[in-house]
Amino acid sequence: MASTYNLKSTFKLNSGYEIPRLGFGVPGYPTRVYGPQSRRCTNLWSRPPDATKDACLEALKVGYRHIDSAAAYRNEAGVGEAIRESGIPRSEVYFTSKIPANAVKGGYEATKEQIETSLKTAGVDYFDLMLLHAPYGGSAARKGAWKALVEAAEEGKLRSIGISNYGIHHLDELEQHIAELKSERGNGGVISVGQYEIHPWCARNDVIDWCAKRNIACEAYSPVVQGQRWGEKTLVKLAEKHGKTEAQVLLRWSLQKGLVPLPKSVTPSRIKENADLYNFELSKEEMAELETNEYAPVCWDPLTSPLDN
Repeated sequence: MASTYNLKSTFKLNSGYEIPRLGFGVPGYPTRVYGPQSRRCTNLWSRPPDATKDACLEALKVGYRHIDSAAAYRNEAGVGEAIRESGIPRSEVYFTSKIPANAVKGGYEATKEQIETSLKTAGVDYFDLMLLHAPYGGSAARKGAWKALVEAAEEGKLRSIGISNYGIHHLDELEQHIAELKSERGNGGVISVGQYEIHPWCARNDVIDWCAKRNIACEAYSPVVQGQRWGEKTLVKLAEKHGKTEAQVLLRWSLQKGLVPLPKSVTPSRIKENADLYNFELSKEEMAELETNEYAPVCWDPLTSPLDN
């Protein structure tokens, strides 16, 4: 199956829409850093505003049609500008954003307001996907935030909705919220996408399995571990064997795991290189050899937060 993938390959979501299987993670600059670990990755994704537009234009030129942004990283406007300047029809570019943690904490009203702000900031009529960026704020706030996404989807402002950085306990709770909202208002919404830091040193197979059983697309951010694992013996061996870079091997691993990787770069050559993944394949043995039992995320890790946080 993996050998049939190409840059135009898609995954059909529970919402009925299709999402490209390879996305482009957008550089941005933060309004606030969330979580004690996130300072470790700030310098890798923090860039001046113009870098967002320029990088997106380069990605679109290469052939990417899936761009991942977030309100917290202040890059929605740059993505919107790039789409308009590219000349590519809006309908052909899959545009994702996220409700920041503070808005999720604020529940229904704060999330509803943020959706409008994000649409205005990006200069678009709808987002293809909107995610709750982190499971903070407690159960009532999370339910309210999800309800706001469901309503926005009903209004055509969002085509698909999902979550990011939810642990299994948060996901189980969300299913309860969906059932409650269905009973209360007739529509509890459907989870189309879950986004997580996933790579061979943070494989999160429990989350992948949970999503797979429900046909939820599982996206992988930091799929090349921000370069922090360059030189690992197995990774180097596989890169040399296949005549590929270490980044390409990691991205191929992600694709063959059934994930939707979101590589990020502002360097034109790397943006192009990260899309050149379809002329080689890792064997089952190589896939297994590359994956580790480590739990070593390089960014923040909200998955471990308690339900009453």
